[in-house]
Amino acid sequence: MKVVILAGGFGTRISEESHLKPKPMIEIGEQPILWHIMKYYSTYGFNEFIILAGYKQNKIKEYFANYFVYNSDVTFYMVNNSMEVHHKTAEKWKVTVLDTGLNTMTGGRIKRAKEYIGNETFMLTYGDGVADVNLKALLEFHNMHGKIATVTTVSLAQQKGVLEREADGTISAFREKSVDDAAIVNGGYMVLNPEIFNYIEGDFTALEQEPLHRLAEEEQLMGFEHNGFWQCMDTQREKEKLEKMWAGGQAPWKTWDN
Repeated sequence: MKVVILAGGFGTRISEESHLKPKPMIEIGEQPILWHIMKYYSTYGFNEFIILAGYKQNKIKEYFANYFVYNSDVTFYMVNNSMEVHHKTAEKWKVTVLDTGLNTMTGGRIKRAKEYIGNETFMLTYGDGVADVNLKALLEFHNMHGKIATVTTVSLAQQKGVLEREADGTISAFREKSVDDAAIVNGGYMVLNPEIFNYIEGDFTALEQEPLHRLAEEEQLMGFEHNGFWQCMDTQREKEKLEKMWAGGQAPWKTWDN
């Protein structure tokens, strides 16, 4: 089964680094977060990836073109302009990087990849978040319900104290956050049947708008509940949080040996 990764946005909320590279190429522990996502899928046996690039898409292509060089020891023979790669670090991956346009929306990027995805069910996620989602259970859930789309739902906890305000502006209560205050959001890690292409008009269709709304109205959208670790990387603060977890050997998404 193919894994499609959305990796074409501008990443404006983490502009400290995204002005130099696309957000999926921002590094956690000296490897792009995109690599972390792919390594995680690979532990479940998913090794065919289609990366939907856009903004600074050449950076993603260069990374995979030089993967051996970046991850191995190299001897350069300057006299004849050649090199020897030692202890090659190989993955089982097949990686297709598509330039899906600079301003194309998420749905449009997926539709542009239709010929590469084919008429088959595929996995889809965002190139800026890591999790320890049980992908085997996710796929089994999707196959069991028989609907067009499954999204992984995560509980986004309220970070602040909660105020209760009356209509006239009076604060009637101030309390600490509770489980009931959490919002349920789309955490990515989706499974989509090929019928999804019928819900996407073109480049300016955002998957999260009309397509998912229509699927919900038609009762063709299901949510796979994930109560484990999930973290997006929208800001520099979140990037530093992930970096600290990785450096401290406490990264829940690291389920591989090396």
